[in-house]
Formats: sequence, structure tokens, C-alpha cells
Amino acid sequence: MQNSRSSIKILSFLFQLFEEPLNTTKNIASALAEGRPVFNAVSESAKALGIDAYVIGGYVRDLMLERPCQDLDIVTSGNGIALAEETAWRLHIKKIAVYKNFGTAMFAYKGWQLEFVGARKESYQENSRKPSVMQGTLEDDQKRRDFTINALAISLNPEDYGRIIDPFDGTGDMEKRIIRTPLDPDTTFSDDPLRMMRAIRFSAQLQFDILSETFEAIRRNAGRLQIISMERITTEVNKILMTRKPSAGIKQLDDSGLLQQFFPQLVALKGAETVEGYGHKDNFSHTLEVLDNVCKKTDNLWLRWAALLHDIAKPQTKRYESGIGWTFHGHEFKGMKMIPAIFKQLRLPLNEKMKYVQKLVLLHLRPIVLSEEEVTDSAVRRLLFDAGDDIDDLMLLCEADITSKNPGKVKRHLQNFETVRQKLVEVEEKDRIRNWNPPITGEIIMQTFALPPSRTVGTIKDSIREAILNGQIPNDYAAAYEMMVSEAEKLGYPVVDPVFEPPKS
Repeated sequence: MQNSRSSIKILSFLFQLFEEPLNTTKNIASALAEGRPVFNAVSESAKALGIDAYVIGGYVRDLMLERPCQDLDIVTSGNGIALAEETAWRLHIKKIAVYKNFGTAMFAYKGWQLEFVGARKESYQENSRKPSVMQGTLEDDQKRRDFTINALAISLNPEDYGRIIDPFDGTGDMEKRIIRTPLDPDTTFSDDPLRMMRAIRFSAQLQFDILSETFEAIRRNAGRLQIISMERITTEVNKILMTRKPSAGIKQLDDSGLLQQFFPQLVALKGAETVEGYGHKDNFSHTLEVLDNVCKKTDNLWLRWAALLHDIAKPQTKRYESGIGWTFHGHEFKGMKMIPAIFKQLRLPLNEKMKYVQKLVLLHLRPIVLSEEEVTDSAVRRLLFDAGDDIDDLMLLCEADITSKNPGKVKRHLQNFETVRQKLVEVEEKDRIRNWNPPITGEIIMQTFALPPSRTVGTIKDSIREAILNGQIPNDYAAAYEMMVSEAEKLGYPVVDPVFEPPKS
């Protein structure tokens, strides 16, 4: 009966408050119905404790924008931990994480993630984003939020269950599709400079505009980003890279001055020069175009990083040769060498993900060169060997790298790439080179010629590998064994212990 009366209250209130914006009435009613056990448990727990409770922040925003979200931030006028424990008891949850120092608690329930905290107000010191926290009201809590669209709350209290509390017109800003701070933007961004990164991330994710006054405040406060840990900055960058069109976010980072604060190597790609009538393209704009092209094909974060970094060494390798024009010789090799330092600088993982990005940056010109020349088996064989399982991602990157404004040139390149792809399939089926190891191992060489581990063993093994990759001998044990004996004889090593039978796998 209580639920029925609450639903009537929700609908009658919301029909008065909104006529049609954002389908709010429909969304709130359906959301509260869908999450009835959770919302009812919070509401009943708050009532039992004699305190108020509200859903606030991202869940409310995403609800109105019809984006999926099951992360609930519950703010209360009382003790957040006590409310969490009472709610968990009602939902028969035994496992609850409590953080007494922060006054928060959280638990999971049937796909929902709930976090509870007492309403608070904050004050900041100039050189830290960690605030001094005091108990506050819901209004105080909403004032400390980063943006108006994140300051919305829904009451879970019986007397106004389902009411939207929107002191800064966040619903209006969602209608206008703008990002705006609840209070003075200079104060908001100076207090917690990470909010500047979040503004651009939300703009990129939601395809909202940042209000001009808000964006100018980001420009004025860009230097404050220096007090933020690189891990937090990079978390936001990764979220921007995972948007539908990340170039929009990267451009805003650049326009605001934030990009220069943490990634000057990318900013260095900007600009185009012309000498003696020879010009080169702006490599920053080109890089962002390649990035967007890649994002149309894949949601692989590390392939997106490879796209962002594929030309990162062009500023260091740029040369003008009279009568020829601009060259960037070796930028793929130099770029591969730069990546560990960049990953370390940005606190990205220094593991196989970094090596994957290095490989793609190093190889990103190879398919392009192949597409412009006669596609030989040996060149394709070597590309398969070097790229291994990442050959498909490499081809995606290379196709994305075709950004000419000449439609005929683009079409010709893509047709040539299709020829390369067909050749890759043919050679792989015939020679089984992808992730391939030569049929003659170092152990076989050492046993056959009674050699210790040495450079000589490596020299013989490399000769066999190169001969197979170049198509001089077939990729089988007998041919490789014969060549091994021949190469060893040239170096003065006779056969001591013949190992002609291939080892059993």
C-alpha cells in the first residue's frame, strides 16, 4: 500500500514539475520501480534511523540521459556507515566494506553497486586537492559537486519519495547539453584541478559543450593540474580515448592548456612548415584523424594508444632536404624507443601492453610500403613473423593512417591494402609463419656440433631463420637441417652427433 501511494506521489509531483524534458517522469518512475528492493530498503532504513536519504550524482544524471547505470551514490543527513549497515541487513547482505576514516561504506546487491556517505561540506588548501571535511546538509553536498549535471538528487524519503532536487538547474543544462559548474568555476577548479580533466571527459563522453565561462576558467587554472597525481590524470585520458570520437576531447585538452601540462610530446606534433614551396601536414591533426579512424573499428584501448603515438617521433626526425621536401626518416624506430619513457611518465603499464604499442608503432609503415610495391612472399612472410598475432591490429592501424584529402589516392591505397591482406592469408596458410619458431632450435645446434651456448649457435640459427623468411629454403626440418650443417661447416664445425629426426612436440 505504501509503495502504491509513493508511486502516485512520484507521478503527480513530476507531472507538475516537468512537462516533457528528458523524459524525466517516465525515467524516474520506471527506475524506482526497477530498483524497488534497493530503493525501498534505503528508504525504510533511513526512516528507521530517523534520517534523510537521497540518490545523488552520476546515477541521476545517467537516468535522465537514458544511459545505463547501476552505481548508486547514497547521501544522508545522518551517518552514512550506519545507513549502509541498516540497508545491508534489510537486503540480507553480509559483506560490506566500511571506510571509517572517510565515513563511507559500500556493498553490491544483484548487479547494483551502492556507496553511502553522510552529507558534507568541504574546504581546500591551496597545494592539495584533499579537502577538510565537515558534516553538512544536502545543499552543502550538492554545492561541492563538480558540475550541475552531477549535483542532481532524488529523494528516497517517504514524504517526497522520488522528488528531484535540482538547485543549480542541472536538468536545464542537460536540455542545453552543456557542462557548467554549480559555483564559481575558478573556485571549483582551483579547489580540485582534476575537475578540469573531468569536464573535458564528460564533454567527450556525452557530446556536451563546455560553457564558455567554464572553459575560460579551465584555461586560467590549467597550471593547477600540477598538484594532481599522474595516475588520476591518465585515468581521465583513458576514458577520453574510449569515447566515440576522442579527437574532440584531445583538442579540448590542447585548447585549454591542460595537454601541455602532462603530455608535451603530443603538443609538439602541432604545426606545419613550408620551405621552397614544400610543405608537410600538421601531424597533430593527422594523429587525431588516425585515432578517430581506429575508433570506428575497435574498442581496444591499447590500439587507440598506438594510434595516438604512431607518429610521436616526427618532431625529432623532421628534416628538410632541398629539392626533395620534408622527411621523417626513422620516426617509427625512434617512436618505438620513446614509448617506455612516455608510458612511465603517464603511469601507464610497463608490461605486455606497452610492448604491444611499441610493436605497432615500429611496424606501422611496413604494410604501407608493401601496398606501394610488388607484394612478394618473402616480404609478407617477414611481416607475419614480426607482427605475430597482432597482424590484424597492425593492418587496422595502417588503414586508419590513410588520411589523404584525395579520394582517389585513399581508394587506391585501400585497394592495395586488400591485396596485402589476401597475400597475408595465402602466405600464412602455406608457410605457417605467424608466431613461428624455426624448426632448428639452439639445443639441436649445440648437440649436433658439441657446442656450448655461444654467439656461434645464434649465428647459425639466425641464418636458418633468415633463409626461411626470404624464401631460400622451405619451412621444414629437413631443409633447415641441411642448411645448419652447411653453415656450421663454413665456420669450421663438423657434425659430432647427428640429430636428423625432428624433435617430437
